Amino acid sequence: MKKVGIVIIIVGLALTIFTAITYFARERVVDIGSLKISANIPHHLNWSPLLGIAVMVGGASIILLAPRKA
Repeated sequence: MKKVGIVIIIVGLALTIFTAITYFARERVVDIGSLKISANIPHHLNWSPLLGIAVMVGGASIILLAPRKA
Protein backbone atom coordinates (compact mmCIF):
# COMPACT_ATOMS: atom_id res chain seq x y z
CA MET A 1 0.00 0.00 0.00
CA LYS A 2 2.88 2.36 0.67
CA LYS A 3 4.04 2.13 -2.95
CA VAL A 4 0.55 3.12 -4.12
CA GLY A 5 0.57 6.08 -1.73
CA ILE A 6 3.96 7.23 -3.01
CA VAL A 7 2.79 7.02 -6.63
CA ILE A 8 -0.33 9.04 -5.78
CA ILE A 9 1.81 11.69 -4.06
CA ILE A 10 4.02 11.95 -7.16
CA VAL A 11 0.93 12.33 -9.38
CA GLY A 12 -0.35 15.06 -7.04
CA LEU A 13 2.99 16.84 -7.21
CA ALA A 14 2.86 16.75 -11.02
CA LEU A 15 -0.71 18.12 -10.96
CA THR A 16 0.45 20.95 -8.70
CA ILE A 17 3.43 21.88 -10.86
CA PHE A 18 1.78 21.48 -14.28
CA THR A 19 -1.64 23.15 -14.13
CA ALA A 20 -2.55 22.93 -17.81
CA ILE A 21 -2.31 20.64 -20.82
CA THR A 22 -2.69 21.73 -24.43
CA TYR A 23 -3.63 19.13 -26.99
CA PHE A 24 -4.45 19.42 -30.67
CA ALA A 25 -7.44 17.89 -32.44
CA ARG A 26 -7.84 17.69 -36.19
CA GLU A 27 -11.09 19.36 -37.19
CA ARG A 28 -12.62 19.96 -40.60
CA VAL A 29 -12.71 23.69 -41.35
CA VAL A 30 -14.10 23.73 -44.89
CA ASP A 31 -16.28 21.08 -46.54
CA ILE A 32 -17.52 22.25 -49.93
CA GLY A 33 -18.21 19.41 -52.35
CA SER A 34 -14.94 17.62 -52.97
CA LEU A 35 -12.92 20.37 -51.26
CA LYS A 36 -12.16 19.35 -47.68
CA ILE A 37 -9.76 21.39 -45.56
CA SER A 38 -8.72 20.33 -42.06
CA ALA A 39 -6.77 22.19 -39.41
CA ASN A 40 -5.17 21.33 -36.09
CA ILE A 41 -7.17 23.23 -33.45
CA PRO A 42 -5.58 23.64 -29.99
CA HIS A 43 -7.65 22.76 -26.93
CA HIS A 44 -6.63 23.71 -23.40
CA LEU A 45 -7.34 21.68 -20.27
CA ASN A 46 -6.75 23.70 -17.05
CA TRP A 47 -7.12 22.76 -13.38
CA SER A 48 -6.40 24.37 -10.04
CA PRO A 49 -3.15 23.62 -8.15
CA LEU A 50 -5.40 22.86 -5.17
CA LEU A 51 -6.43 19.67 -6.96
CA GLY A 52 -2.82 18.47 -6.86
CA ILE A 53 -2.56 19.33 -3.17
CA ALA A 54 -5.75 17.36 -2.46
CA VAL A 55 -4.35 14.35 -4.34
CA MET A 56 -1.11 14.56 -2.34
CA VAL A 57 -3.09 14.65 0.93
CA GLY A 58 -4.98 11.56 -0.23
CA GLY A 59 -1.70 9.76 -0.98
CA ALA A 60 -0.28 10.72 2.41
CA SER A 61 -3.39 9.41 4.15
CA ILE A 62 -3.02 6.10 2.30
CA ILE A 63 0.55 5.84 3.55
CA LEU A 64 -0.39 6.74 7.12
CA LEU A 65 -3.41 4.39 7.25
CA ALA A 66 -1.64 1.44 5.62
CA PRO A 67 -1.37 -1.57 7.92
CA ARG A 68 2.04 -2.00 9.50
CA LYS A 69 3.95 -5.25 8.94
CA ALA A 70 4.92 -6.97 12.14
